Amino acid sequence: MRIRQIVIIFVHMSYKDKKEPVNQVNEPLVAYLRAPNEGSSFMSILSGAKFNSKSASDWDILKLTREGLPKRVLMLMAKKISLTLQELSNVMHISERTLQRYDDDEVVKTEYAEKAINLARLYTRGEEVFGSLEKFKTWMRTPLYVFHGETPVSLLDTSVGFDIIFTELGRIEHGIFA
Repeated sequence: MRIRQIVIIFVHMSYKDKKEPVNQVNEPLVAYLRAPNEGSSFMSILSGAKFNSKSASDWDILKLTREGLPKRVLMLMAKKISLTLQELSNVMHISERTLQRYDDDEVVKTEYAEKAINLARLYTRGEEVFGSLEKFKTWMRTPLYVFHGETPVSLLDTSVGFDIIFTELGRIEHGIFA
């Protein structure tokens, strides 16, 4: 009889002392913050766009993509990464003449902004892997066996081409060359 009373008291106490879980995430905030100047090289390629390049987040870039970029920003970017007007128009899937018709401050369509941001990301990644933008630009114009004798810049007309180049940059970074 005495054992039964002890068990009942213990069970009763365990339900009484049970705390309700708090609906709160206990993760370090640092994991969600951007390091200072992270992405500043990426933003420097898109100079002239309407945002603070030192504190731009992915959400700022998303907003910028949705709003579109002025033709001036596209042309400055093309100059920095050494693309001709013909190459830029091929990447953007727009005729040279249509691109020339835009006023410098006129915002081009959002799909062109997305391509420009992908280009800026690619060239930033290439600069990280090769150590300098000039070395990466040279590599982009060199016919390579891995690309079946084509230059990497010639692959930029499709999203698959961008993916292939990003993959190859990862391989180079990790020392896998063939």
